[in-house]
Amino acid sequence: MNVTAIGSASAVSPEERALRDLYLEHGPALYSYVVRMLDGDAHRAEDVVQETLLRCWNNRNLTDGEGMAVRPWMFRVARNLVIDVHRTRMARPLEIGGTSWLSDMCAEVDDIDRMLSSMVLHEALRELTPAHREVLLATFFADRTTQQAADDLGIPRGTVKSRVYYALRSLRLALLERGGVLGA
Repeated sequence: MNVTAIGSASAVSPEERALRDLYLEHGPALYSYVVRMLDGDAHRAEDVVQETLLRCWNNRNLTDGEGMAVRPWMFRVARNLVIDVHRTRMARPLEIGGTSWLSDMCAEVDDIDRMLSSMVLHEALRELTPAHREVLLATFFADRTTQQAADDLGIPRGTVKSRVYYALRSLRLALLERGGVLGA
């Protein structure tokens, strides 16, 4: 309900003018109050303020006449509306965002891709010679330098380097035969 537009037409009833004046006088303070109660949710706060004004309209509580204080009544109505919204949300199952299923699905796809890549890599490693497989496991998969791998394997550092070079070439070819996991 756009209350500021009420009263712009030439034929405005006294009730519509009173509602506009009520909104102009109490709306900003009521909105701030409701936003604080809703932890900054501006959209829900606007809905609550609108519903509060609608209830004022329906109950004809548009003026402070007859000793009735409208402002405290409006704040109480707004507070009750916020409590009702909270209770309703707590009674319903948790809502999920529109894209959570997509991110869950992507995570599952990533896990499946990793698993399939791992299986392809293990198959390709089985095709290597034992010396090539041993040197790759001692360097790349154990995260060691060529000198550390040479010391562990009991072979010269230069031999480790050349075996790693030829093992990677063979591994690349084996992976390309299985679908190009590493690229060219």
